[in-house]
Amino acid sequence: MDHYFAFQSATGLISHIFFIGISFYALQAVMPDAWIRKNRVFQAQLLFILLSIAIGSAVSNFFLDISYWSRQLPGLFS
Repeated sequence: MDHYFAFQSATGLISHIFFIGISFYALQAVMPDAWIRKNRVFQAQLLFILLSIAIGSAVSNFFLDISYWSRQLPGLFS
């Protein structure tokens, strides 16, 4: 039983890191020049990091929930 929780924790951690990285990469396509004031580079970078974490975590939670629900589905038919 402990191995199941360890596997689930590792899967969640890897999934979150992966999707945060993907969302950071995707946000690089946005041109924020019109939104950001001059001399506010650090704050803009911080905003990108926080947006990446928020988007990546939401997407990761979605996929982890789908995975969990699909593992529970056979119990419905037995």
